[in-house]
Amino acid sequence: MAKSASDTQGIAARRAALRLLDGVLDEQRLLSEMGGEAGPMGRLPAPERARAQRLATETLRHLERADKLLGPHLRKRPALPVHNILRLGTYEICADGAAPHGVINALVEIARKGRHSQHQAGMINAVLRRIAEAGPEAWAALPPPKMPKWLRKQMVADYGKQAVEAMEAAHANGAPLDLSLKADAPEWAERLGGTRLPTGSLRLAEAGQVSALPGYAEGAWWVQDAAAALPVKVLAPQAGEKVLDLCAAPGGKTMQLAAAGAEVTALDLSESRMARVRENLARTRLSARCVVQDALEFSEGGFDAILLDAPCTATGTIRRHPDLPHAKDGGDFPALFALQERLIDHALTLLAPGGRLVFCTCSLLPDEGEIQVEDALKRHPGLRSDSAALAVPGVDPAWRTPEGGLRLRPDYWADLGGMDGFYIACLRQA
Repeated sequence: MAKSASDTQGIAARRAALRLLDGVLDEQRLLSEMGGEAGPMGRLPAPERARAQRLATETLRHLERADKLLGPHLRKRPALPVHNILRLGTYEICADGAAPHGVINALVEIARKGRHSQHQAGMINAVLRRIAEAGPEAWAALPPPKMPKWLRKQMVADYGKQAVEAMEAAHANGAPLDLSLKADAPEWAERLGGTRLPTGSLRLAEAGQVSALPGYAEGAWWVQDAAAALPVKVLAPQAGEKVLDLCAAPGGKTMQLAAAGAEVTALDLSESRMARVRENLARTRLSARCVVQDALEFSEGGFDAILLDAPCTATGTIRRHPDLPHAKDGGDFPALFALQERLIDHALTLLAPGGRLVFCTCSLLPDEGEIQVEDALKRHPGLRSDSAALAVPGVDPAWRTPEGGLRLRPDYWADLGGMDGFYIACLRQA
C-alpha cells in the first residue's frame, strides 16, 4: 500500500532532524549553522523544516534523559547515527506525545535505508518497543538533564551546586516566546493572548508561527527575550541622543534604541547579519544608520551612549539553544574573553565626555561579566560603574552584583517561565 503524504513528510522531517543531531554531536556544529538550503533540511517545506528543527532541539535538550532510558536496553553504546535514531524515538514516544507505532515504523524505515544503521534496524525496532512499554511515566521520573561536565564543573565553582541545579531545571523547561513592543500598548497582551512581564516584555506561552501573529506585518513588536531587552532599559536612551549599537545584529536592541527616539548607528562585522537588521528595521518602520565594519576598526567618536552586546559564549541562552553545550567544549572561550576586553577599551574611546557605555553579554560565566567589569575599572582610572542606572522597573535589586552590574540567570522568574542568562553593567567616564 502506498504511503500517505503525512507518512512521507513525517519521515522527511525525522530524517532531517537526525542529520541535525549528527551535525551537532559528531561535527560540533550549531543548529543555526545548518539551516540553509545546502544544510540538512534542504528544501523541506516550511512546516516540515520547523518540525525537524523542533525535534532536533528537544532531543538535544533531553539527551541525558533519553540515554538513561536507553541504557538498560543496550549491551554497548551504538554507533552515533544509530544512537541518535534511538534518542529521537525515545523523545518522541516519551515526551512528545507521538503514537509509538508511527514513530517506530518511521525510524525503522529510515534505519533500513541508512548506510550506518541498516544492519541495526531490528535492534532499533526492539529497543524502541521496550521504551514504549516504559512510556512517559519512566521519562517523567528522571531528573532534569545536567550540563556537560566541561561546563558544569565551572558553573558549580561559580554559583554552587544548588543554583546550577535550578538553572538545569530551567534549561529542561525550555523558553516561552517574549516580545518587545514598539510602543507601550497594553491591548497587545489581550490580542496576542500573552502576559506582561514585570519589566514590560510580553510573554506568549504558545506562539505558533511568529510571522502569522497579529502585529507582525505592521511591525508592532519583535521577538526578544525579556533579559535581552534589559540592557537598553539600563542604557535609558533619550530622544535625540547619538547612540552606537556596537555589535548590532540581529537588531532587537537597535530597534529598542530607535523606538526611544535616539539617533542610532548600528554596526556589525557581518553583511549577512546586518541584512537582518535592515529587514527588521524596515518591518517595524524604524530607522538607524547601518554600518558594516569591524567594531575595533570603527573610529567615529562623540557618542552620548554606546551599547556593547559583546560576542560571547552564549551560555546564557542554553534554554533556547540546547545544542550549544554539545557543539562547544570551551576551547575557544579564552579568545572571546580577550576580545571582550579589547572591545570595552575601544568603545570607551568613542564616547563623548561624560558619556555612558552599557556592556552586556548573554553569558553565565563571570569571566564575561563581573570579572570583565572589575578589570575594566582597574584599567581605566576615573571610570565608574553606575549602579543607579540599574534601577529599572521589574528588576529585582537582589540581582545586583558587588562591582555594580546585574547578573540574570535562567532560574530567575521560574514561576513565569525563566529568562536568559545575562550580565549587564553601565560604565561612565569622569
